[in-house]
Amino acid sequence: MKRISALSLTVMAAAVMGLTACGDKAQDTSKTAAKAEPAKQVVIYTNADEEAQQAMKNALDNNGFKGAYLMQSFGTSELGGKLAAEGKNIEADLVTISTYYIDSFQKKNQMFQNLTFKTEPINPMPAYYAPILGNTGALFVNTQVLKEAKLPAPTAIADLAKPEYAGHISVPDIMGSSTSWLMTQAVLSAQGEEAGAKTIAAIEKNAGSHLEKSGSAPLKKLRAGEAAVGFGLRHQAVADKAKGLPIDFIDPVEGNFQLMEAVAVVDKGAQTNANAQKMAETIIRHGRAELIKFYPVALYKGETVSAENKPAKPMLYKEPLTVELLQAHQKLVKGQNQ
Repeated sequence: MKRISALSLTVMAAAVMGLTACGDKAQDTSKTAAKAEPAKQVVIYTNADEEAQQAMKNALDNNGFKGAYLMQSFGTSELGGKLAAEGKNIEADLVTISTYYIDSFQKKNQMFQNLTFKTEPINPMPAYYAPILGNTGALFVNTQVLKEAKLPAPTAIADLAKPEYAGHISVPDIMGSSTSWLMTQAVLSAQGEEAGAKTIAAIEKNAGSHLEKSGSAPLKKLRAGEAAVGFGLRHQAVADKAKGLPIDFIDPVEGNFQLMEAVAVVDKGAQTNANAQKMAETIIRHGRAELIKFYPVALYKGETVSAENKPAKPMLYKEPLTVELLQAHQKLVKGQNQ
């Protein structure tokens, strides 16, 4: 009986082990079949400054998307060129760039999805993007250099075209900087296209070797004492003054014109990354609080900025901003320089 029982137990144990092994194999096969493809990283192309990129990364990382995206940085014209050349075939799932690029490519290629989340912008916006930051233009001066040069502080952008400012100013070049377009929009709005283009051309001539490709370069020249007067982004001069530097800002009589950068989801049909819309919403919902600290322009209802960061005369150009309009303005100014 003991021998039979032992044999029976051995057979039963083997059978159970066999069944368990079969069950494990079946279970493993089931898991393999049911296992979903891992979610692809959302590819984000951006022209934003380092501060803005970090604010967006912080918003995504702190709200469940750490490791779920790949952010790649490009110059504005470089990213604009990729959007123009590649359209919906671009690798990016999300893009952040100046709104005039997004509007132009949406009109040409219908390449962006309407956003699936709601926002409350101060000004009406298209359904296919949400602004992430705003930039406002202004004049600024190095008060020490201005005094040494015995120059009056300008009140208008057009003042920079006067002969006495030749060699003492630094401004961005309309051919290489979107910041320069803020200056150009202001003067064309005040003087009309023909007269305004002549004024911008005269300002660029007065700048001479201080005509810059970068929008931030004029302020750097003023900090170094290499120029007395410049044009650029207002909030940067406000920050320098607050630090105790001999920099002051002036809201020109022509107005403080504004450009925005926004986030948009590339429409790839059924291949659109499911997380792209969620990440766009996260950047707006959770990134704006940090973004507005670096770029203090109120874009959404309920947002406030400090008194010194409120421009005296905020303005928007009379026409919708597009790449084509920028090129037209570049052509106007270039024509005066020839």
